[in-house]
Amino acid sequence: MPLPKLSLEKLKRAATEKSFSRGEDYFLSGAVLNPTLRQQVLHAEVEGNTVDPYRVTVTFDGGGVTQATCSCPYSFEGWCKHIVATLLVCIREPDTVEERPPLDQLLDQLSPSQTKAMIESLVAEDSSLLESIDFYVSCIASAEKATVAKSSEKKSSPKRKTKVNPKPYEYQVQEIFRTAVRGWEYGDDDDSISYDLAGLMQDAIAFAEKGDADSALVVLAGITEACARYWYIVDDFIGMGPDEFNIDFDSTWTEVLLSIELSEGEITHWQEQLEVWQDSLGSLDMALEALRQGWDYAPLQKVFVGEITEKGAWLGEAPDWADEFSQIRLKLLKRDERYEDYLLLAQAEGLTQEYLTMLGQLGRTDEAMEAAQEQLGTLSEAIALAKTLREQEQLSQALEIAIKGLRLDPEDSYRMFEFASWTQDLAEGLGDKEVALEAGIFAFRAKPSLKGYQEIEGFSGDEWPAVKAELLQQIRQMNAWQGVDAQIDILLHEDLIDDAISKVSGFSSYRENLSLRVMDRAIASHSQWVIDMAIPKAQTIADEGKSKYYSSAVEWLKRAKAAYVALGQAQDWQRYKKELVDTHGRKRKLMELMRQAGL
Repeated sequence: MPLPKLSLEKLKRAATEKSFSRGEDYFLSGAVLNPTLRQQVLHAEVEGNTVDPYRVTVTFDGGGVTQATCSCPYSFEGWCKHIVATLLVCIREPDTVEERPPLDQLLDQLSPSQTKAMIESLVAEDSSLLESIDFYVSCIASAEKATVAKSSEKKSSPKRKTKVNPKPYEYQVQEIFRTAVRGWEYGDDDDSISYDLAGLMQDAIAFAEKGDADSALVVLAGITEACARYWYIVDDFIGMGPDEFNIDFDSTWTEVLLSIELSEGEITHWQEQLEVWQDSLGSLDMALEALRQGWDYAPLQKVFVGEITEKGAWLGEAPDWADEFSQIRLKLLKRDERYEDYLLLAQAEGLTQEYLTMLGQLGRTDEAMEAAQEQLGTLSEAIALAKTLREQEQLSQALEIAIKGLRLDPEDSYRMFEFASWTQDLAEGLGDKEVALEAGIFAFRAKPSLKGYQEIEGFSGDEWPAVKAELLQQIRQMNAWQGVDAQIDILLHEDLIDDAISKVSGFSSYRENLSLRVMDRAIASHSQWVIDMAIPKAQTIADEGKSKYYSSAVEWLKRAKAAYVALGQAQDWQRYKKELVDTHGRKRKLMELMRQAGL
């Protein structure tokens, strides 16, 4: 049975320690019901704290799990306990998973009359299905075969029976401004204006996407005019102009104007109008350039016939916003299914990520791989292409691109960790232990942890001594405070007490928990260091007389006492304790906490 390729180690990596533990309890208690496999989708129900069981769905490919979802409300790190329980069934009791045919195979067994009878029966049981069927049938009946647009051809605007009224949009703009000001009066500091206006302008984009040019322009013009006319509501309260907010008039106008075909007179009209709005709303340079260029712009047309130069799709020097402008053009070309033009423009403008991923989406894997050998230069490009190739079920090629991307200079540690973990899982699923190890090391470098360290130890085999030396060298050289917990965890795991002491000796009080952990391990071997560290810290708290820190003082004293005993100097501890009591005996809270701790 082709169940997901999943090891216990991979499952532990995908869930938190708590989720894994609770998921294992669910599995052992038999909470997983009706595990069913349909092609590459696993379904199961898992009993929980609700009347109805939770529904788990796991999709996978030849490289392992690609997605796992559950109907429970869990929204924290990693997989929930119900997903863990379901996948434990796959690992430990695979014979209990029932393999069933997917929907297309089920329907193939029925004649048209049987299919009709089945649908009628299902609707009789659940009448709400009728509306979904009605909608689906209507879509099929009214669908027209899509044609691929050529060169500068545009979609024709459908005729509306009524015209869009801009007034409601103008009223909404006023209300957005007033609502923001009311919020600021009550102390809110959110930029709700940018968010709400973006949602409003999306209506114009939606009209443009449907080819309704007139409505798109009416909506966007109404919103823009209202912003210019009523901005005083915001300005009077906060004294800031539109250009100081994250309001993207320019790109929205650019997309709308490039989505429609305008006459010379309309181009002149909108140019004049944009120049007026620009005085009060900020730069609309990109939108004005869109009006000037359209799709008949000579350099662009040369690109579309394969004449690509260093200047790309520009006559002179490209402006600062050239990439954003080209991204909008690419979006529209993809919308119109002009894929060859898309590839040519992406190549001309040096948009490698878009070029490579489009090749992948079109199923032109060999071309994508060949281009990637020369052009792949960033982690982002590798992530986009690798995931696209995996979606196309080109798993070995996806892995090749993934590890190539990880070997580039990382852009940020979070993305590196996430993608390295993704690559590691894929490599393990494909049985490539060498790449899995390398990806695991990349993940560890980006986000060190004892868990990651132990996982690498688990599958590195004979290479562990060399790998271990490399990882420990990295740990010793780390200075970032975010990695301190991992440093201490790993050093103590390897019983490298001297290294751990060196790390915590300079810690301030906010890392007290780590210092205490090191002390607990160092009491027997580095007793004097424990005393020298703990006594001054406890003494300082007692001398300052801040009762809220007395519990911390007691924790330090507990370690000091244990260290004195380890050295065979219990009398010295008693002598110090007497001095402490003589000096601070009137601090009743401190004395009571010491008594409760057995000091």
